[in-house]
Amino acid sequence: MEESPTGGLVQAMKPELPAPCDATPPASGPASSGKSGAPELDRELLCPICMQVIKDAFLTACGHSYCYMCIVTHLHNKSDCPCCGHSLTTNQLFPNFLLDKLLKKSSVCQISKTASPVEQFRQALQKGCDVSVKELDTLLLRLAEKKSKMEQEEAERNMQILQDFLHCLRKQKVDELNEIQTDLQFIKDDINAVERHRIELYRARDRYPVKLRMLGNDPTAAAMGSRSSSTDKNSSGLVTNYRSAYGEMTSGNFQYKKVDGKAQVGPLGPQRKDAQSGLTSQHMSQSGLDVVRKKRVHSQLANEVCNSEERGTNIVRREGYSAGLSDFQSVLTTFTRYSRLRVIAELRHGDLFHSANIVSSIEFDRDDELFATAGVSRRIKVFDFYSIVNEPADMHCPVVEMSTRSKLSCLSWNKFTKNHIASSDYEGIVTVWDVTTRQSVMEYEEHEKRAWSVDFSRTEPSMLVSGSDDCKVKIWCTKQETSVLNIDMKANICCVKYNPGSSIYVAVGSADHHIHFYDLRNTSHPLHVFSGHRKAVSYVKFLSNNELASASTDSTLRLWDVTENVPVRTFRGHTNEKNFVGLTVNNDFIACGSETNDVFVYHKAISKPVTWHRFGSPELDDTDEDAGSYFISAVCWKSDSPTMLAANSQGTIKVLLLAA
Repeated sequence: MEESPTGGLVQAMKPELPAPCDATPPASGPASSGKSGAPELDRELLCPICMQVIKDAFLTACGHSYCYMCIVTHLHNKSDCPCCGHSLTTNQLFPNFLLDKLLKKSSVCQISKTASPVEQFRQALQKGCDVSVKELDTLLLRLAEKKSKMEQEEAERNMQILQDFLHCLRKQKVDELNEIQTDLQFIKDDINAVERHRIELYRARDRYPVKLRMLGNDPTAAAMGSRSSSTDKNSSGLVTNYRSAYGEMTSGNFQYKKVDGKAQVGPLGPQRKDAQSGLTSQHMSQSGLDVVRKKRVHSQLANEVCNSEERGTNIVRREGYSAGLSDFQSVLTTFTRYSRLRVIAELRHGDLFHSANIVSSIEFDRDDELFATAGVSRRIKVFDFYSIVNEPADMHCPVVEMSTRSKLSCLSWNKFTKNHIASSDYEGIVTVWDVTTRQSVMEYEEHEKRAWSVDFSRTEPSMLVSGSDDCKVKIWCTKQETSVLNIDMKANICCVKYNPGSSIYVAVGSADHHIHFYDLRNTSHPLHVFSGHRKAVSYVKFLSNNELASASTDSTLRLWDVTENVPVRTFRGHTNEKNFVGLTVNNDFIACGSETNDVFVYHKAISKPVTWHRFGSPELDDTDEDAGSYFISAVCWKSDSPTMLAANSQGTIKVLLLAA
């Protein structure tokens, strides 16, 4: 920890210590001030420097107790006791084992009071509580009954959700059907109007040569006039034929009755001149083409009807609760189970000496008990997750803190060796740390530019991969001091990730807008290149051995099938155009940050967000100009849990829980 200017005048503490069973941990809010003696009792347990419950208590020669890190940091600046001002050096500090023991007992008592019945029972069993076989049988029976009841209730709720959805879907389809029927009625009216207009055109065509003969004093005009009247009668009959044909609506009768109708006009043809007969024959040939085109249209429509009837037959034959409906119900149930992200804990990542608090990476360890953070503050901080959740406080201290030479870009825990964590930094150095000793185990300095990403293999604990701005992907082994394998690419590397099921497959996201999927046994060419993003690919994460999620600064997430080498889905809703905002996956859910200071959660089967949460700024008003400059910088799911961690560029870390 770096030096602190904290020092100066703090009121001296009373040397007496309360009994552990009566100790009460610090409480916030007005409720704590209402209890007699509570403020004095709390102050006895506070470190005079950080004003938190003393951690790793050390006693000075003048009789005052402090947190070890607090007093050591103070003595780097001043050589006196913060309480009494007496001269003090680090050689005059002694462990206060009694106070540590009392504080631990007090903490255990408080946690046991606030713990759930299940947690209390678990703690009792761990302490060796005597329980008879008969009591255990009774308890197991009750638990089985409770489990069965909860499963039944959940199944009923799921079925109710599915039934409600299907009712809504049916109503929507009925509305669409009514709209289609209305459209069909309009089309039918239009068809009738067109048919009437066509009949009028036929009448005009047949009357035109008769009028010409009458105007030219043709001797046969009278005869033609009489024939014209008969033609009008035939034309009126033609209207009747057309209407009756339209009413029957059979493609063969419909077309041929029209042809027969034209034949009724046809007897006039032999009495006309050759030119007129030629025009008539040309018109008849054109009509024949129209008939052929109409037959093709009706044939196509008939095929569509047959296909729809076949589909309808298949639907009728498919009885019972089909597998497809079951899968859809599963997606629908999961999607509707959660509607918001609830904050269950919050802490500040920043300290007094750094104004830059951006958290670039946040990761859980193998057992999800610890999580580590890293960023531009040049420090890896490791926190106890359950302490953060169960012990609310304004300021939480990390259980481990390690200083680095450069700003950090990425962290990756080893999934086999619990205390090993790898980091990559802005100078291109990849480091493997031992969290227990707080020392580096291996340092690799082969990258020539900033290393953006590092990842341990899940199946081979000694192997890790890194990617850098030098356009190189390097494979490392913790048993060797140099890289095992090198992949030269043409664009900057933004992210790398091992396939969770095999150490021979690696996904690489780069600034060329593509994702390169490699088999490390043959790195001359990637197995497949996934294209679709319009900007740099900032993150890649595997949901399973076959499903890969990617994030890009084009404000989209994409899901890919690495077995079939095809895109599956595109997710939109968040904003990401210039910053790395984090990406994390957990079973069916994908979460990412946004440059609007929101955390977004997606279900892998649905393109729109399930929910999102806005990070509020306790120091800035929403109308402040600087409030819009903050963004989510890192996210991480807790394995097989609806709980996640999210951090923003202001240094605020929240523990979020998917809730109904």
